Amino acid sequence: MTRNKLTRREVLQAGTTALALPSLIPASALAAPGKPGANDRVNIAIIGLGGRARSMARTCEPISGLRVVAVCDCFEPLCADFAKSVGKGKNWKTYTDFNQMYDKEKLDGVMVETTTHARAWVAIQAMQAGMDTYIEKPMCLTIAEGRYMVKAARKYKSVTQIGTQQRSMPINNWASDLVKNGAIGKIKTVLAPNFVGPLRWTPQPAQPMPAGGDDKWWDIWTNQAEFRPYHRSLHRGGSTWGAYDGGGRCYGVTGWGAHSYDQINRALGTDETGPVEVVLEEPVTDQPCGKFDRVSKTDQTSLEYLIRLAKSVKGPRAKVRMKFAGGTELRLHLNGEWGPGLGAIFVGEKGKIEINRNKIAGNPKELINSPENPGPNKKPETQYHVEDWIECIKTRKPCTADIEYGQRSSSLCYLVNIVRDVGQVGKKLQWDPEAERFTNCDEANTLLSRPCRKGYELPALG
Repeated sequence: MTRNKLTRREVLQAGTTALALPSLIPASALAAPGKPGANDRVNIAIIGLGGRARSMARTCEPISGLRVVAVCDCFEPLCADFAKSVGKGKNWKTYTDFNQMYDKEKLDGVMVETTTHARAWVAIQAMQAGMDTYIEKPMCLTIAEGRYMVKAARKYKSVTQIGTQQRSMPINNWASDLVKNGAIGKIKTVLAPNFVGPLRWTPQPAQPMPAGGDDKWWDIWTNQAEFRPYHRSLHRGGSTWGAYDGGGRCYGVTGWGAHSYDQINRALGTDETGPVEVVLEEPVTDQPCGKFDRVSKTDQTSLEYLIRLAKSVKGPRAKVRMKFAGGTELRLHLNGEWGPGLGAIFVGEKGKIEINRNKIAGNPKELINSPENPGPNKKPETQYHVEDWIECIKTRKPCTADIEYGQRSSSLCYLVNIVRDVGQVGKKLQWDPEAERFTNCDEANTLLSRPCRKGYELPALG
């Protein structure tokens, strides 16, 4: 891209010493220790205004140095409702075209809170427009798509934060470092949930579109996926279906699994690699995610809200086993009625550490009863994560959940789906984490990517 002027992002990066500033600028406008200057405030927009965007908008409110100035969604009624209900009194500009928004607003970054199947298409165009990007998880629809996003981020120097917010929680990071630094010796086994996979859509008769909907909007919403007649179950439940997500719902492979697997990578130090072997241990069957017949509110390994949310979830499941180059085995075996639905249990030579969201356990208990344990979150869980992104926008340092890390945790999710789809029970599928390809299964390699519908191909990185 050819640009004739500095972007706001470049101004933030350069700071006051790198730019020749007019002498008429008052000293009060310049940054000083403990007093952010005019250019220290980061202006962002939110793209994709579903339920998660509402939560993120509220997360942004108390963060100093951050200002939401605009919101965007391809469905105009949602824009109007969002601005009225969430942005009341904030004077947010609303857009249905993000490129128009980039032309009119002085933005430093965007939060990409769209559906998963549109996420890469939106995020890459934001990077090309000079935006730093906060990208919801899972960041991609396929492993190949995720790698393309990493390449785009590096080419356009976008500061990226993937929405795996447990990486910014003090207690989670402290416990992860215990595991990584050998507090329980060499890790032999990691136990994590057997998450529910995506469902397959079968053709359904068209339903009436919601008020304000039309063919143009539905075409944009469908994005790269096969164009289907409008149906409320697609529109409102897209994360359920494999054409739009990899199981993005509660206790789903790319929903809660993206958090669990990212927690595993953080603790094992496998942030920039992956397993070398993946095995499907049983046939895939439709089943509930647990029996929920032995749950106790005092069970140290359970979170009450996890049990409440997961209890009604059912769908395609099958145990999967992975092995890393160092010999550590990852067993995706656990059910939803107990255990770390958003984390994992790490079994080492000298003990165990369980890491869940904002909660940890250990055996022996002395492992976690240290005065160095930072304890539960002192502020809303995602606030830590957004604050890290804003700080990195200013410093240009990598975020705690950089896009490469997001690619690796997303890949674990899609490896689960791929071996289940291939269905070869007991066969050791060899995975090359550097090339991101299977070395002994051509069928599995065909599932690393998927064709995009014409008009919604990923932008060329020219």
